[in-house]
Amino acid sequence: MLLRLRRALPPPQLDAILSLARELGYRTRWLDDGMEFLQLFGEGAADHPSRFEDLIGVAAVLERGSARELHERLPGQPDTLVQAREARFGGKHLALIAGPCAVEGWDHLLGIAKAVQAEGAQLLRGGAYKPRTSPYSFQGLGEEGLELLERVRAQTGIGIVTEVLDPRDVERVAKAADMLQVGARSMQNTPLLKEVGQAGKPVLLKRSFGATVREFLLAAEYILAEGNSQVVLCERGVRSFDSVTRNLLDVGAVAHLKKVTHLPVIVDPSHAAGRADLVRSLARAGIGAGADGLMVEVHVDVSEVHSDGAQAVTPEVFGAIARDLEHIGALDGRSRYCSPSGDIDSGLQCPRPQAKNVPSKRSLPPC
Repeated sequence: MLLRLRRALPPPQLDAILSLARELGYRTRWLDDGMEFLQLFGEGAADHPSRFEDLIGVAAVLERGSARELHERLPGQPDTLVQAREARFGGKHLALIAGPCAVEGWDHLLGIAKAVQAEGAQLLRGGAYKPRTSPYSFQGLGEEGLELLERVRAQTGIGIVTEVLDPRDVERVAKAADMLQVGARSMQNTPLLKEVGQAGKPVLLKRSFGATVREFLLAAEYILAEGNSQVVLCERGVRSFDSVTRNLLDVGAVAHLKKVTHLPVIVDPSHAAGRADLVRSLARAGIGAGADGLMVEVHVDVSEVHSDGAQAVTPEVFGAIARDLEHIGALDGRSRYCSPSGDIDSGLQCPRPQAKNVPSKRSLPPC
C-alpha cells in the first residue's frame, strides 16, 4: 500500500499513522526525504485503506496493494453469478425484470405478470412500499401489496423483486421477494444496507441520482461486508442540468463498472428516460455498453397508473425490448436462456431451451 501524507505533519499525527501501520501488521519505508510518501508492506485487508483515509494526516491512499475491497475485480476474475429464481445475472447470462412501478391491485398485477412473463421476463418488479418525493403522492399498498406479490408468484411462478425502505421491514419483505431492491433514495442508508446484507437474499442495489460511481460501489461494499455476495448493481440515471430526459443514463459508468467490479450490472432505462418513447432506445444502449440485464416498467393500461405512468411501456413494446436484448447480447454470446449450470467460464453460447411462452430463435425478427 502507498500513502501520500500531508506536508509538515505534527509529530502526534505522524505517530498515529505509524502506530496504525504497526497495529495492522505492516512494515514501513519512506520513499522520499520529505516524508510525504510512505510505503507499507504486508498482507492487507479490505478495510485497511479506509482506516488510513480516516486519519487526518493521510492526504490519499495512492495504491491499495493487496488490501482490495470486496467489490473489486482481481486480474482474470470472472463475473459473480447471481441467481434469483429463474433469473441469472452475470457471465453469459442476461436477465429481464419487468412490471409496474407500484402494486396497485390484484387484477392489474396479475395481468401485467402474465404479460411480461409471456415476453420472457424472469422476474416481476412491483413496489409494495414506494418512496415518493411528495408525502401526498401514492405510497404503495404496504402489507397488502406484499400479499398480492406472494399471490401472483404462487399463481404464475414468476420471481419477485420489490423494494424495502426500512431495516425493520427487511424480514417481512424478504418473505415475499426473491430479490430485495434497495432504491436510489436508500442507496446511502447504511443501516438498511447492513440489514439486507444479512437477509440471505439476492440484493438489487440502485445507484442514487446524485452518487458517484465510487459511492455506488462503496454502498455495495456495505452489503458484501455482511457476507452477502449476491449483489446486482443497477444504473438508473443520474441527475443532470437538462430536462429532455428524467435522468441522464450513464452508459459510460456501465462499461466502467464491468471492468472494475465482478458484480453484475443491469440498467433501468425507464427511470433514466422518464418517457415511454425513449425507453427502448436507452435499453439498447445499456445492453450495448455491457449490462447484464434490464429492469423495465410495464403496465397494461398506462392511463390508470398511480405512479410514474409517463415512463411505463406496454407489453408489446416490452416484447420488442426483449428481442433487442437477444440480438445485441448474441454479439458476444450472451442470452436470456442460459442453463442453470451456466456456461459462465466456457465462453460458449448458452443453450436456448424451447420453454412455454419463450420465442424460438426462428420467431425473432431480423435486426
